[in-house]
Amino acid sequence: MAKSTTNESNSVAADLVDFLNTSPTAFHAVDEAKRRLEIAGFERISEREEWKLEVGKKYYFTRNHSTIVAFAIGEKYVAGNGIYIVGAHTDSPCLKLKPISKVTKGGYLEVGVQTYGGGLWYTWFDRDLTVAGRMILREEKDGSTSYSHQLVRVQEPIIRVPTLAIHLDRGVNDGFKPNTQSHLVPILATAIKGELNKDATENEPVGKAKSDNQKHHPLLLKHLANYAGCDADNICDFELQACDTQPSIIGGAMKEFVFSGRLDNLCMSFCSLKALIDATSSESSLEDETGVRLVALFDHEEVGSNSAQGAGSPVLLDALSRIANSFSSNFQIIKKTIQRSFLVSADMAHALHPNYMDKHEENHQPKMHGGLVIKHNANQRYATNSVTSFLFKEIARKHNLPVQDFVVRNDMPCGSTIGPILASGVGIRTVDVGAPQLSMHSIREMCAVDDVGHSYEHFKAFFEDFSHLDQKISVDA
Repeated sequence: MAKSTTNESNSVAADLVDFLNTSPTAFHAVDEAKRRLEIAGFERISEREEWKLEVGKKYYFTRNHSTIVAFAIGEKYVAGNGIYIVGAHTDSPCLKLKPISKVTKGGYLEVGVQTYGGGLWYTWFDRDLTVAGRMILREEKDGSTSYSHQLVRVQEPIIRVPTLAIHLDRGVNDGFKPNTQSHLVPILATAIKGELNKDATENEPVGKAKSDNQKHHPLLLKHLANYAGCDADNICDFELQACDTQPSIIGGAMKEFVFSGRLDNLCMSFCSLKALIDATSSESSLEDETGVRLVALFDHEEVGSNSAQGAGSPVLLDALSRIANSFSSNFQIIKKTIQRSFLVSADMAHALHPNYMDKHEENHQPKMHGGLVIKHNANQRYATNSVTSFLFKEIARKHNLPVQDFVVRNDMPCGSTIGPILASGVGIRTVDVGAPQLSMHSIREMCAVDDVGHSYEHFKAFFEDFSHLDQKISVDA
């Protein structure tokens, strides 16, 4: 019987739903993470400044406002000791607005989008969508100009991608294969109604250079400006994406599921963040800790992690180096630190689907309510090995938490995540895990309430126990 009670799991899942509903984009997820960390006493630091760290203190920093790293330094930490990490990612497959999104055809105003990641794009049709993301705003004050980064989220549904009626496509049920360039274009309004709200910027004098605002429908800019509390002319640029307006919710006849978008991978991001906060919340939490407890939530996992803020960047290695070097002038100390550190790469896993059971290998069928799934792959698509798997399972055994194993069928390709990227790039011991879910990469996914609780408890136990457990195993000594 798992340690987690139903009430505890329900409480954690309800908190997850709140997190999801405030996090339509990676930018918003990082913003909500910042808010929670600051309430918990984490101090903001900047990669652009010198770090003056102290034992027993808690810190965080962001990169691009879409990646966030938070850590708590044990009171018995000395340079060269291990750093114990749970890594996840903040991004999910979605439709991102093009640099020039203004599309007009057939009497409609449409919004040009590009596909991000490997989404199940057919699930985006006939959904009530809106837009959210970040904008760069121009601010004029006392004769000087400055620029600010501001998050925005239009609350009401303003765009939609309609399907074609079956009467005009009789073979659609034999296979719906939309062309993502021509068919996956959200409608914003009819052109005739859009004319009624035409912005004055459309009537600029002849010969004036085309402004950025002419790259997008004035009606869209008007909505953005209303929510940002600014003039449309002051919107210099933006990174926006289409978002589902249906809120995340706990559902099922027994209220045992979470129905939501972006469970991959905000579920793991949330569970690791909450685990770190709660594992460092009391005054005595770090008294006997000899290491550093750290969460790293990266952007751009869904597109390969190769960016300045992705797991393929130096962001994690930079953080580990700066932590270690804050307590030692020996710049070789990071090598010792890495070999004593450990990474839990947390990304959602594929639960057994009752209608497609042949897609799972017979002996490896992760189930809902079965706890975190340890992912294995002989070809290193996952970074798990027998040592890292054992250590993670031993924490589960000690706390009476369920755990499962997964390998992909030999006749199917295997996905991957940040685990192998960080294991090979940093040289850190790694185990790849994830909570089981269905409908991965759909606009609406589902996982089990119990597994949210199991994940949180497992990560929290990892932070609290790993430094002691790691002393009991010897491999390369």
